[in-house]
Amino acid sequence: MTSITSLSDAQNFVAQIQGDDSLRIVALTGAGISTESGIPDFRSPGGIWSRRQPVQYQDFVSSEKSRLKDWDHRFEMADVFSKAKPNAAHMALTRLAEKRQLECLITQNVDGLHQAAGFPEDRLIEIHGNSTYATCLDCGQRAELDEQRAAVASGSSPRCESCGGMLKAAVINFGQQMPEMEMKRAFEAAQNCDLFLVLGSSLVVHPAAQLPVAAVRYRAELVILNSQETPLDSLASTVIRTPLAQTFANFSEEIDQNT
Repeated sequence: MTSITSLSDAQNFVAQIQGDDSLRIVALTGAGISTESGIPDFRSPGGIWSRRQPVQYQDFVSSEKSRLKDWDHRFEMADVFSKAKPNAAHMALTRLAEKRQLECLITQNVDGLHQAAGFPEDRLIEIHGNSTYATCLDCGQRAELDEQRAAVASGSSPRCESCGGMLKAAVINFGQQMPEMEMKRAFEAAQNCDLFLVLGSSLVVHPAAQLPVAAVRYRAELVILNSQETPLDSLASTVIRTPLAQTFANFSEEIDQNT
């Protein structure tokens, strides 16, 4: 395993990736790609989940009090998300997709920054859902978060305008079943790539942490870009410890010069 801690070496390494058009790349992103956009890691000390007990899915569906608590959490997150902008790492992934090198992007994040960076929706898999909008638990109708603030402020959890069902932020709550179709697509992508990139994930949350294992099992090269050690570093050919936004700061320019 090669460990890279020099920013210039890291920038040179990622520049080489975009130079190989034959690579079929799949990427997994975690909270570390968005912290440099001003979004805190909600699981870390000082994050929302260290200050607030997360609402379990079964509590959400069975308790009005829990629903209102969860909505309050989502509004707090939305206020943070609304101030964030995609950074150079988000944009680099979009550019790789535009070059058709990045076949699939799997994200654990729920902040919508990949969409804001223009990443193609048909190649984006949000395995933990998306906290920037809501959906009806009965009919699946989409609803915007801001439109639900008045109902919550009045003490009532929002309801679907189409069918009257419960609305919930489109994120996977603790205790909620992972999305079957998205997970199937994610594992299939991991098993059919040449290079699996991990960007900003601690690789301790399952089943996401099994995706790099599946990729390596099917003979893909694994490269992990994360500020801290992960349980899967020993499986990687290269581990990069430099800040992601700085690592990809010149990436778009490199692509433009080589197209």
